[in-house]
Amino acid sequence: MPRPFRFGVSLMNPAPADEWRKKCRRAEQLGYDVILVPDHLGMPAPFPALVAAAEATSRPRVGTFVLNAGFWNPTLLAREVATTDALTGGRLELGLGTGYVQSEHDTAGLPFGSARERVDHLRYTVEEVDRLLRSAERPTRVPLLIGANGDRLLRLAAEHADIVGFTGARSVPGSTTGSLAPLTAEELDERVAAYRRLAAGRAEPAELNLLVQLVVPTDDREAAVRELLPRLPHLTVEQVLDLPILLVGAPERIVTQVLAQRERYGFSYLTVLEPYMEAFGTVVQALRGR
Repeated sequence: MPRPFRFGVSLMNPAPADEWRKKCRRAEQLGYDVILVPDHLGMPAPFPALVAAAEATSRPRVGTFVLNAGFWNPTLLAREVATTDALTGGRLELGLGTGYVQSEHDTAGLPFGSARERVDHLRYTVEEVDRLLRSAERPTRVPLLIGANGDRLLRLAAEHADIVGFTGARSVPGSTTGSLAPLTAEELDERVAAYRRLAAGRAEPAELNLLVQLVVPTDDREAAVRELLPRLPHLTVEQVLDLPILLVGAPERIVTQVLAQRERYGFSYLTVLEPYMEAFGTVVQALRGR
């Protein structure tokens, strides 16, 4: 039996207190299960934003999606996690990743490191934060999401994560600004299969998450993606429309696609970006309890 759906929205735009609370309450009204905040310069600081989100709502969980481990000292991060979980009434989910935007590290005066070094640091962060939270005077255990695509990250997720976050994209080699290239449906098949092999010995299966990059309700699917084609010259229109990270079509068509992707990949937890919160709300309602 498939795992029931959960839906998250990543709130990316800073806002004054009243406006922030208003959009968090709107996310709750639309049926979202998790209110999430990313970890990029120019966007809200994750932990205070999540405390405010929890205070403004009663049902959704709150989470980081995802923290850039390179920005954080594990000891200080464990303190932030424990305090935020306490202030949100145990509603926190901790999302962690390696970080992939070199220009943000340059701006912050922090080393970026090689891909191997960033994965090593993420492993150290995951294991040290877990140790510190468990050994505290008041032990804390929060669900852990690890954003992963490459083999070493998938192995780390298989060992430690309650939730595995698939971006459905890979970093563009040489980009310092975080440019991403989408994975085709077949490439994502291979990545999910690689994770399942690595996680074969787990006692409990992890929840699988997909970050959706675009939601467009429309009756003309080809017209909706036409402006994307110059940025994806290696893909045909049909391949673009088949990208798992794009949900394009009439609402009932998107509902069918989401159900099909849960069957094909196992994605039961979907996250959409803030600009698509309203558009995806209809789908959230249609899939509630399924």
